[in-house]
Amino acid sequence: METATVPETGERHTAEFLRVRALAERGVASAQHSLGFMYVNGQGVAKNDALAVEWYRKAADAGLEQAQYNLGVMYQKGQGLPQDDAQALYWYRCAASQGYAPAQYNLGWLYAKGQGTPVDVAQALHWFSQAASQGDAGAQHNLGMMYEGGKGVAQDIDAALGWYRRAAEQGYARSQFALALRYDSGQGLARDPRLALDWLRRAALQGHAPAQFNLALRFDKGQDVDQDSRQAIHWYGRAAEQGHASSQFNLALIYDSGHGVARDEAAALGWYRRAAEQGHAAAQDNLGLRYEHGQGVERDLVRAAHWYRQAASQGLPAAQYHLGQLYDAGSGVEQDSEQAVHWYAQAAEQGHLRAQFDLGLRYEAGNGVAADAARALYWYRRAADQEYAPAQHMVGVLLDRIETGDPREAAHWYRKAADQGHALAQFALALRYDSAHGVERDYEAAHFWYLCAARQGHARAQFNLGVMYAAGQGAQRDEFEAHDWLTRAAAAGIPGAAPYLKRITARMSAEQLALLQETA
Repeated sequence: METATVPETGERHTAEFLRVRALAERGVASAQHSLGFMYVNGQGVAKNDALAVEWYRKAADAGLEQAQYNLGVMYQKGQGLPQDDAQALYWYRCAASQGYAPAQYNLGWLYAKGQGTPVDVAQALHWFSQAASQGDAGAQHNLGMMYEGGKGVAQDIDAALGWYRRAAEQGYARSQFALALRYDSGQGLARDPRLALDWLRRAALQGHAPAQFNLALRFDKGQDVDQDSRQAIHWYGRAAEQGHASSQFNLALIYDSGHGVARDEAAALGWYRRAAEQGHAAAQDNLGLRYEHGQGVERDLVRAAHWYRQAASQGLPAAQYHLGQLYDAGSGVEQDSEQAVHWYAQAAEQGHLRAQFDLGLRYEAGNGVAADAARALYWYRRAADQEYAPAQHMVGVLLDRIETGDPREAAHWYRKAADQGHALAQFALALRYDSAHGVERDYEAAHFWYLCAARQGHARAQFNLGVMYAAGQGAQRDEFEAHDWLTRAAAAGIPGAAPYLKRITARMSAEQLALLQETA
């Protein structure tokens, strides 16, 4: 391009710049605006925001709507002059009143956000409507949001969808994503997974990170598409590189588990860290776990406590529980039972199973808190209601222990835990059937539950089971079974097992003893 030299500065300019400047200096408003644009973008001249503002202002004062708009942008950004939303509002209004759609859109946003003016949803609706009617896709999308939320206008889902569709068909990614979500949920229109996926793809291909994340989720979980880890990683990666924290976290989970890709602990750690540094609570908790256990990093309990605290302060129950554990043990922080209980309680109130159970243990034992059987029972019940077998067993234990406990209710909780394979509960339930405590006496049921617990190595259950086989109680008499279970109980040191085993052996025939020896 032809250039010329300005003697006083030695700066070289394009001929086009010199032509535009000459027209601008003669007061041609369109040239003044163009000159401002050149200075903003460094087009044919060195970039100079202050000079851009000067020329925009001349054109704006002459009434040129584009210059008024651009001057408003400079004020809103604080580019070339001090930031001033009120001045931005003024110049946007000048341009908007002349029908300039981009200014109408920006003016609507200032009223919606209360920037440079008090929030005024009626004015926001008015200016968005003006811009939308001229085909401004951003304004159409914002109108859709206002109709959907009933902000400044009666809620109208059909109208909202109409505006979303108009913007989406112009290629506006946010509206494409909004339509995808509604086709996915069937909100306001018939659910259509195919159309949901189509709109998601359109938005994702334009770089819309939430759409990329949602598309990745579908491939990750095989939702409405064939499961495809490569596609999931691709779309998570596209969004993650834009700083989408949830995509970074999910990408870390994939590399951490090796789900559909070679396991890569370093990559997982890197993505956990990026998400954590953006405030993603679950990523912070995962990073804390890595520092606590030295997984992929040098073990550092102080750093573990730091990341747990970041996530715990956001209300993540798992991190609150983990932080409580560190305070309990004095790991990475000074040992502090009160702080441990505080964080356990925060997690427990949100339904964290282990925190509820551990609080029950603390109140039962008076560990860091005053012993309180009622509080212990409360927390055990909360965990038991989540089908946690150890807690169900402890509800039964406490109901047996307190004066107001109901033996039948205790039996109910023992049964729930026993059905899940909890050996202590199985033994407790067997005892109740054996002694008719809270249930009808039932030796067959007692034998069954003793057998369940005995097979898991419960020594007292092994002893009682041996006695039942010896007596033919709850099952057919069987000296061999009696001998076997009593032998195990005796080896475990159960008092009375060895003498009883001796008596059983003494009454066995020579033939039985020989067979026993052969089997042994």
